[in-house]
Amino acid sequence: MLRAQNLFHNTLQVCVDSFRASLFTRSGPIIRSHLHDACFFTSSSFFFSQEPNIVNAAQAEKEYGVKLKSKFLEKYQDVVENTGVTDPKLAARQHERGKLTARERLQVLLDPGTFREYDSLVTHRCDLFGMQNNRIPGDGVVTGHGKINGRDVCVFAQDFLVVGGTLSQTHAQKICKVLDRAVDAGVPVIGLNDSGGARIQEGVDALAGYAEVFKRNVLTSGVVPQISVIMGPCAGGAVYSPALTDFVFMVNETSHMFLTGPDVVRSVTQEQVTQEELGGAAVHTSRSGVAHVLSNNDIEALSQVRTLISYLPSSWRDMAPTLRPVETDPPTREDSFLNRIVPADPNSPYDMHQVIYRTVDSGEFFEIHKHFAPNILVGFSRMNGQTVGIVGNNPASLAGVLDINASVKAARFVRFCDAFSIPIITFVDVPGFLPGTPQEYGGIIRHGAKLLYAYAEATVPKITIITRKAYGGAYCVMSSKQLRGDINYAWPSAEVAVMGAKGAVGIIFRGLTEEEKERQVEDYEREFLSPMVSARRGYVDEIIQPSTTRRRICEDLVLLANKDESTVREATPQKKHGNIPL
Repeated sequence: MLRAQNLFHNTLQVCVDSFRASLFTRSGPIIRSHLHDACFFTSSSFFFSQEPNIVNAAQAEKEYGVKLKSKFLEKYQDVVENTGVTDPKLAARQHERGKLTARERLQVLLDPGTFREYDSLVTHRCDLFGMQNNRIPGDGVVTGHGKINGRDVCVFAQDFLVVGGTLSQTHAQKICKVLDRAVDAGVPVIGLNDSGGARIQEGVDALAGYAEVFKRNVLTSGVVPQISVIMGPCAGGAVYSPALTDFVFMVNETSHMFLTGPDVVRSVTQEQVTQEELGGAAVHTSRSGVAHVLSNNDIEALSQVRTLISYLPSSWRDMAPTLRPVETDPPTREDSFLNRIVPADPNSPYDMHQVIYRTVDSGEFFEIHKHFAPNILVGFSRMNGQTVGIVGNNPASLAGVLDINASVKAARFVRFCDAFSIPIITFVDVPGFLPGTPQEYGGIIRHGAKLLYAYAEATVPKITIITRKAYGGAYCVMSSKQLRGDINYAWPSAEVAVMGAKGAVGIIFRGLTEEEKERQVEDYEREFLSPMVSARRGYVDEIIQPSTTRRRICEDLVLLANKDESTVREATPQKKHGNIPL
């Protein structure tokens, strides 16, 4: 009897040893469960009756171990092998809609062979409304980490082909784990959204899951970059997670975001509206400003995300990656075209895009919010290989005035750059704030104050170039010297004044004839519409030739690379946090 006990004990020990390496694979939980069933059906007195006989271990594995392993494979092999396999019919249906499957999207997004999945065998725990018969491993979301251009990122991709990609409690827990992992590892997190919303069968548990995700989005904000890609429906409370992230991409015609769908809108307001009209990609990238980048298809969206990641640091502790400068575009390059880009007529428009293209490395500018508030431009470029944030008024749209949308757009971008230590370069040509009752009633004062607050609060290196107009309060707002601008330049065409000459003369000399006012306009322009006054007072550091703008900025970025931001923060009165006029 004792000999039989020893042999059985040795067999169990070999079983444990042979499966030990498997305990840390994605099928670990199932293996552990099986070992528990296989190994602990005996009484404790029998199991611990005597130490194993190592001499007989090889014989025991030969006689019993293979049989035990084969029983395990017979029981769980289908589950393990079919995990992550998409039904070809469902995949074909997804392709017919012009969409990739969740796993195909990750293959496009990440470097080949770098994806490592988490929780592939997790299932929901709902037993109501027949859900106990519909437990699919992964529970409608694929999570893990991988690499983009050799740099680590955390990712999750909702799978619309599994229960409509709806969010359950366990689905939410998987997303929360990815967000927590991103913070711990200090890497960006990218979410690919394609979901029917909360899983109704789980009721308040699904809502609690959303709230947990929202909390993680808030806590992660400013720690690592968060990017959302809307690649299908995103409705109801689900929209708030992308809204809390730093950048939102949307795919034209296949992605939609709205709090209440067309049916609810129709029943409440009697308004007839389609999904595309209510919350399509074109709407959110041009009218609401909820989304930052418009893509034509899934592949283009994922390619654009890869490009954006190349500009961003992995976390707030890290610096953005510096690329090796292009030999054909040295930092000393000058461009004589900039000397004549500003029209002689101060009321004639020109495109600030051209100024940016001719100043940055290789003319590359990754524009953010391209279709929203085009009167101000924001985006990422490089100067001598270093990532910089670009902000510029665009005279080609609404004369470059600041309105509500432009103020909000630029303020959000400036705060992102400051959070992740990206230097900000500002090109100024602004005649003021847009007048009129729609702007005043809409709160232009409050929204304009957001941009002022963002610039004044930012401690990163800030370089400002006034290309033409800098009038009134808008001059103050656009990274002026008084808002802690580090280096402020003006082109010879710059006009820094309270307002334009005709408006000023009309107020100062109300009783004069039109002919007399014309003479006063000439005097006002000669006296005030020049960068000389600001230069004499030190409000601009130097008046420079436009052709030397690139060289100057590259030199200044080298100088400001050692800027001690802590001294700027120490000069700020101690407080819990400021109260930006949201």
